[in-house]
Amino acid sequence: MTAGPRLTRRRLLAGGAAAAGAVAAGAVATGAVAACSPGTAAGSEASGGPGTSSPRGPGAAAPVSAAASGGTAVEPFHGAHQAGIATAPQAHAAFVGLDLRPGTGREAIARMMRLLTDDARRLTAGRPALADTEPELAALPARLTVTFGFGPGLFAAAGAERLRPEAVAPLPAFPIDRLERRWNGGDLLLQICADDALTVAHALRMTVKDARSFARVRWIQRGFRRALRVQDPGTTQRNVMGQLDGTVNPKPGTADFDRAVWTGDGPEWLRGGTTLVLRRIRAEMETWDAADRTAKEFTVGRRLDSGAPLTGAREHDEPDFARLTPAGFPVIPEQAHIRRARVTDPGLRIFRRVYNYDEGLSADGRADSGLLFASYQADVARQFLPIQRRLAEADLLNEWTTPIGSAVFAVPPGCAEDGWIGETLLGGRTG
Repeated sequence: MTAGPRLTRRRLLAGGAAAAGAVAAGAVATGAVAACSPGTAAGSEASGGPGTSSPRGPGAAAPVSAAASGGTAVEPFHGAHQAGIATAPQAHAAFVGLDLRPGTGREAIARMMRLLTDDARRLTAGRPALADTEPELAALPARLTVTFGFGPGLFAAAGAERLRPEAVAPLPAFPIDRLERRWNGGDLLLQICADDALTVAHALRMTVKDARSFARVRWIQRGFRRALRVQDPGTTQRNVMGQLDGTVNPKPGTADFDRAVWTGDGPEWLRGGTTLVLRRIRAEMETWDAADRTAKEFTVGRRLDSGAPLTGAREHDEPDFARLTPAGFPVIPEQAHIRRARVTDPGLRIFRRVYNYDEGLSADGRADSGLLFASYQADVARQFLPIQRRLAEADLLNEWTTPIGSAVFAVPPGCAEDGWIGETLLGGRTG
């Protein structure tokens, strides 16, 4: 008797996600079989508290101790919104910009997104992707998330230009920008985040390998935050300049966050999605190091040790912008960063999910480091641009930071267990 059909990338590309599901029971290509519904770890069991699970089955790792349970932690892949946005930021990130190959149209893009969605739902659940020759590397997802974004060129290639949000386009030129072509643009974004660098590296290789028939890599930007368990969860992170970064941020799970981040109007296909502006900002560390502490705090408008505004005692104290010094000058300068970036309406704020980058030292010991500034908002034109214009016009911090990369993406909503990311845009006729 002949063996059952093998589940391969070729079969998935030819038949789509539905065909893949129909033959999953006979899949032997990777040596691992899904033992549970998509989005959960195969044969999962609780380990180390809520939000963690232990992948089981062929190719999965053995159970781990409670001390190492962070490696088995799983972030749900399916839902109304894509994971990796409201998700508590993980320690490591890779942002990948891809350009579609010439002649890649809507049907090919849809096949690519079915394939990449299948990769993401498996890997984030602690299961290997199809044809994964190192399945052991997938066994510890470490809160892995894979988030997809669509750049302007994808809409043109898909014949869906009329469905592109107007603000999903290159940002206007700002006088502070010194943009380098190698960090700009992109037709498709993969944002891959996890609490383990090896998990990120493996997910990056698996997804890019499956995308390369349709697209080529334009850029990869790797970032980091404090490692897991170094600080209490919810602690505001410091960036490479030593500042607490993200004090005034909408809180996930609140009405203000939902209003600021998730798209509720505009193109119907984007409802429940959002937009992402990714800016690569070089920190001018040599001149920053030369500034004294008073100058640094004057520039930002906050104390470096606690993050408190210059008019307060604690990080989350409300700044008093009206307070004057005995000489009659504002305690928080008119051009201080926190004054220029201030937004009074919580629904018009941006959601910052910032990572540091560090590319090492030059031969003379100068640092190449800075921020991967990932800004999520429901509407780029209504939220991000007004803030950026104020900062570009008169922000003291501009003396020590230089934007060198910029890209804008529409981030589709999430998907159900039998769906795929981008289905709302690419699943039907778009012409």
